[in-house]
Amino acid sequence: MKGPIESHLVISALGADRPTLVRGLAAAFRDCGCSIKDSRMAVLGSEFAMVLLLAGQWNAIAKAESMLPKLESELEISLQSRRTGPRSDTAGLIPYTVEVIAIDQPGIVHDVADFFARREINVEDLISVSYTAPHTGASMFSLHMTVGIPADSAIAAVRGEFMDFCDELNLDAMLTPVR
Repeated sequence: MKGPIESHLVISALGADRPTLVRGLAAAFRDCGCSIKDSRMAVLGSEFAMVLLLAGQWNAIAKAESMLPKLESELEISLQSRRTGPRSDTAGLIPYTVEVIAIDQPGIVHDVADFFARREINVEDLISVSYTAPHTGASMFSLHMTVGIPADSAIAAVRGEFMDFCDELNLDAMLTPVR
């Protein structure tokens, strides 16, 4: 016998950074009877940003939705939400890690994302950071992505094309299977 069907809600949060935000959000969703199934959080400049996936019975998700305006006021943050379903089957995809390091220049994320999009390869996760190189003081850029490569793809060909692409743009890069 199957258990009750879970409902899902994606929420994004944005506000001035302070130490109590994660705790406040987590407590509110716990009190509604929801589980945080997946989340990403970062401090960007002086702002806190978080995206999370809640799961729970339909009434717990409805309770979480209805308390969002109050939570916005209490925590002094902006919240947006959208109902969603469980993730579609990814059995036919092989996860690969993409690492790129280069001198910072406009368009790196676009160019790398475009490379994969033209091959129908989905970007599953993306983190980018700009930083100053320790010894030279050069403005550097680091990109970490996880992509889902269809299992029927010629992986060696994709890897070769990606390395040629990165060489053309003077990007130091790697494409390796997730371990």
